[in-house]
Amino acid sequence: MTQSRPSRSTPTPTSLTERRKAATQLDIARAAAELFTEKGPDGTTAEEIADRAGVALRTFYRYFRSKQDAVGPLLSTGGDRWRALLAESGSQVALAQALESAAVASLSSPEPAAKDEGLRWTRGLLRAARHDPALRAVWYRVNQESEERLLPIVTRLAGPDCDPLEVRLVAAAATDAIRVALETWALADTDTGEAASPAPLVVRCLRELTGGLRLLTARL
Repeated sequence: MTQSRPSRSTPTPTSLTERRKAATQLDIARAAAELFTEKGPDGTTAEEIADRAGVALRTFYRYFRSKQDAVGPLLSTGGDRWRALLAESGSQVALAQALESAAVASLSSPEPAAKDEGLRWTRGLLRAARHDPALRAVWYRVNQESEERLLPIVTRLAGPDCDPLEVRLVAAAATDAIRVALETWALADTDTGEAASPAPLVVRCLRELTGGLRLLTARL
């Protein structure tokens, strides 16, 4: 079967066509996540995902190269929201605080049902990824892409005189801090209390991994 190009997390679509494509990709991603939860990645086929999403198999392969790749849009949603919020940070906020505040806000939602759904999918997919190398590869790719897209935002916020090496370290450390926090939270045995949200772990990991970076103590 012909392989399509790899899916990529992208900036918010602006044209009607782009929005329709993004909506179709998200429908497929949700269908894949549902089936992975019910049957596991090994027990799920691309045909079943396409059927659950209500699209033709050729449409599935137009957007995704594999069944695991199909959940990329769900896994990238949180990072997209985090970067968008960070880009709106005020000029008087230390970069460390801006990163932390944006990360915590990205885990919240004015619509609790939407937030809970997103966290439920994330937890289920990260748990499944422990036993599926292809799904882990999608998760790592999503994080790598998020780091790359974070870099210009941090560069702009840090100012024209910032050290490019420090900016890269900040982008890498912040991305990995959130990745580790989400992976640790996903494997927790309880869904109640603090463990119901990854926010406390995100804050802890951000402070631990970025605490020694000088750039983060400067005012924007």
